[in-house]
Amino acid sequence: MSIKRKHALKDMTFAEFRERLSEKPVILLPFGSQEEQGPHAPMGDFMLTEAVAAKVAEASDAIVAPIIPFGYADFFKTIPGGIQFRASTFSAVVEDTVTAFLDHGIEHILILNGHTSNAPLFDQTLRRIRAERGVSVAFINLWQAIPDALWKELHGSAAARGHGGDPLTSIYLHLFPELMRMDLARPSVREKAFGLPTGGVNNVQFEGIPVHVPLNCDEVNADGMLGGDPLLASAEKGAKMVEHLVGFCARFVEHLRRCDMRSVTAFSPQAEKAAS
Repeated sequence: MSIKRKHALKDMTFAEFRERLSEKPVILLPFGSQEEQGPHAPMGDFMLTEAVAAKVAEASDAIVAPIIPFGYADFFKTIPGGIQFRASTFSAVVEDTVTAFLDHGIEHILILNGHTSNAPLFDQTLRRIRAERGVSVAFINLWQAIPDALWKELHGSAAARGHGGDPLTSIYLHLFPELMRMDLARPSVREKAFGLPTGGVNNVQFEGIPVHVPLNCDEVNADGMLGGDPLLASAEKGAKMVEHLVGFCARFVEHLRRCDMRSVTAFSPQAEKAAS
């Protein structure tokens, strides 16, 4: 009786994981968020990152750690149901999660970030880890990893991108259609703040120039939607987005496993060929 090769760390016994260490596996660390996504989509958008990360692990023979479902975004705190870490808490969670593997000599680590607002804290924390431990840890912002060419193919020039719109709405429709309430979907309309157009949760526009002002999501839009029209989304578009993301991340994993994460100049000829 053959035993199916496991790719989720949560499914492994410690003995099974220990046996895999000789292969120098790439460890995927998925991070998501629990926050509103407009009136039509579930708040637990970490489910999307979790699902994509599982597909990447299988496609690349990596090992995916359990999802960290909460992220950092103070501007979503005004809508109930969300769970946001403080910046210091989030940075500590990132450091503790990464060092749980570094402490055992596991250095090929890739973070799959499904919450854009986490990115600056990832950069700060991973730079500190590199300075202290000598190991570089990469992270991919999933929802920003959809190229313009694919976006144009799916949406043309339509204003579908934005929080509450795509890419998440289409990916939800593909992966979790039974959870969606598209009967409640409506386009995002931004309110004014201080009598000026809002450019998001961090600025207003004055004479066409952004001026930084800290805003909450419901001050920009009552539903917490920050651009994008979910009515332009579809399961078919979501399937193509997921296909791209899994392929892109899996190819990067193949490149990463040939790199020395302690030296930015050390990589094998195979890795150079794979990246070209």
